[in-house]
Amino acid sequence: MGKAKSPRGKPGKGRSFFSNLFDLFTQGVTGKDFKNMVDRDAREALQFYMREIDIDEIKLRPWYRKYPTIVWRGFAALAYRLSPVRRITFAVATALFMFGYIQLLIFKANREGPGNISLLLISFVLIFLVLLLELRDKLALKGDLEIAREIQSGLVPEGPFQQDGFHIYCRMRPANTVGGDYYDVIELEAHRLGFIIADVAGKGMPAALLTALLQGSFRTLITAGHRNSDLIAKLNAYLCSSIPDNSLVTLFYGELDTLTGNLTYINAGHNAPMILREDQTVEQLRSNGLILGFNPDASFPAATTRIDLEDRLLLYTDGISEAFNLNEEEYGEERIEAFLLKHQKHPANTLIQSLLEDVLLHSGSARIKDDMTLMVVSQQT
Repeated sequence: MGKAKSPRGKPGKGRSFFSNLFDLFTQGVTGKDFKNMVDRDAREALQFYMREIDIDEIKLRPWYRKYPTIVWRGFAALAYRLSPVRRITFAVATALFMFGYIQLLIFKANREGPGNISLLLISFVLIFLVLLLELRDKLALKGDLEIAREIQSGLVPEGPFQQDGFHIYCRMRPANTVGGDYYDVIELEAHRLGFIIADVAGKGMPAALLTALLQGSFRTLITAGHRNSDLIAKLNAYLCSSIPDNSLVTLFYGELDTLTGNLTYINAGHNAPMILREDQTVEQLRSNGLILGFNPDASFPAATTRIDLEDRLLLYTDGISEAFNLNEEEYGEERIEAFLLKHQKHPANTLIQSLLEDVLLHSGSARIKDDMTLMVVSQQT
């Protein structure tokens, strides 16, 4: 019998140290990853560090002042994002590097041998130390974010929901480890379902915390017996008094009679859900109320429609419609509508996965900048 091969990337008997080391550094790496690191990641990192610098004002200066100003302000922007001790270490390392490099140039100009590289070595050691400390902090934060992701996943329903022939399928893809999108499905009374999809302004941990607040408030009000316009009005009033002034929430809430298919809904500034009718027409449920968290006295009138047999109601957040590719072309509502018409006969449980894959295909190697959430409500025989 031949020797069993160990999985790629894992040490195993019969494999040399260099083979295991090669697998460790090359597993899962593609040429596209390197291209993204150079083209996309480097550009976004530069934009991150230079975002507070007025480049247009600097461009007006003569070249002998323009370039030193850009270098100095870029250095300051990077240094002031470090803690005081690391900032000083980084500054000392940079100064040592400059002195060491100048010293090396002088030695070479005078042809006095290779020169003393001790200052360069010390600067590299100091910079590497700062890098290790920053990486440790990032890895520790990443562990906390993974726990936060598990908690956030527990706030939303895990599997599909079914009642009286109606099926609800959901899919959420955060732009970061955690996100600001929220959806829920709640059984209100017999033969009556409530479902919600919402988008908190922003992304990452701040948006995730507000999402948890939104979920807790919404469920508490539902349990207290509030419904329809009254429910959303009280939710809005609570959010206005609880969230920062620059935080807003768009929301679509519907109450579905699973016996008749009648849907009462409130769209508070959210992307218009689409109903794909059996006759291949598309009805959009556009906004009929203000966004939440803006005006505590706002009212939220309800509207009605009907979901008939074989109809599909698609709800989504703006991470879907506003997904851009490298040419700054957004996916847009027109593509969503065209996709629904083209895939009308697809099972509802695969429709949202196919749509998400199509959005990601459209985006290509462009970084996904917003959370993506999809929900499909359909009546099937």
